Amino acid sequence: MQYRRVCIEAFGYEIPECVVTSEEIEKRLAPLYEKLKLPQGRLEMMTGIRERRFWKAGTMPSDVSTKAGKMAIERAGIDPSSIECLIHASVSRDFLEPATATVVHDNLGLPKTSMVFDISNACLGFINGVIMLANMIELGQVKSGMVVAGENAGQLYERTIADLLNNVDNLTRNKIKDSFPSLTIGSGAAAVVMTDISVSKAKHKLVGGSFMAATEHNALCRGGTGNMSLKANDDTNGDAPQNGDAANMPHMCTNAEALLVSGCELAKENWNNMKQELAWTNDTPDRIFCHQVGTMHRRAIYNSLDLNLNKDFSTFEFLGNVGSVSLPITAALAVDQGLIEKGQKLAMLGIGSGINCLMLGIEW
Repeated sequence: MQYRRVCIEAFGYEIPECVVTSEEIEKRLAPLYEKLKLPQGRLEMMTGIRERRFWKAGTMPSDVSTKAGKMAIERAGIDPSSIECLIHASVSRDFLEPATATVVHDNLGLPKTSMVFDISNACLGFINGVIMLANMIELGQVKSGMVVAGENAGQLYERTIADLLNNVDNLTRNKIKDSFPSLTIGSGAAAVVMTDISVSKAKHKLVGGSFMAATEHNALCRGGTGNMSLKANDDTNGDAPQNGDAANMPHMCTNAEALLVSGCELAKENWNNMKQELAWTNDTPDRIFCHQVGTMHRRAIYNSLDLNLNKDFSTFEFLGNVGSVSLPITAALAVDQGLIEKGQKLAMLGIGSGINCLMLGIEW
């Protein structure tokens, strides 16, 4: 896919104040570490994640999406009354119905004529939203719009800790593998304002992208709430939801090793497709932003795609894996630090459970 009329005006973001270090997590899991004889520092050593952040209790996804949206609007220098579409695109939502986007739309005081809806697709939700909005701009349906997302991982973190401590006697090193990826997750919020080139001030062009799916691997990472029965131990379909007494809190099972291998295979295929679509080579992008999972994931992706690791900019060290907002927050922080220059080409390499892969090219 290619675009001729779509521009990125500005990013916005909100980062939680509450910091939880990997060392603190290991202290809480001391009974498990002692039982399995796990060395202290293992979590940070394996992931490269020093700390992650969570919102204060009672914070709703719409609260932080609104703050990120306000920043994006202010930085874009755009009148809120000109926003013709608002998409909320995180895994986290205020409720199942209505769309969380309706709360953010009301909070921001956007016009009644705006189209307002949610999109959710695991860690790809935000850039899926970018593509949906880009399509509308390219077709001339809207002149300007925005995508927002607010990820709240606090309950998943607490549920994972509780499950591990409540089952210490039954756990082995092999059994805890499906739970440990949940300890890398953090919270955050992001937003982006996009416009038609005819009204753009920034002229940062979204030139196109490519997407691919390998849904035969949909069981490698599954999350849910309440009494959902999840399975991520192998590459087969998980069990159907069963009735039970599980607490109504999020939980997730991830076969990280298989997900990494299959994800890299899909990413390589999609990268080759994107290079052909945009007439790029491996040397074309001046700066590369990958979905932020951890040290091992970053190294594996760059090796698989034969890309220059020096072009990478990472945030997982202090934010952890922030789900759908990982890419936009990382890009926004790079802009704030002056690491992106006018005219440079940027590659945004997104991948999410399912497995889905979406990559975007931007000319800044």
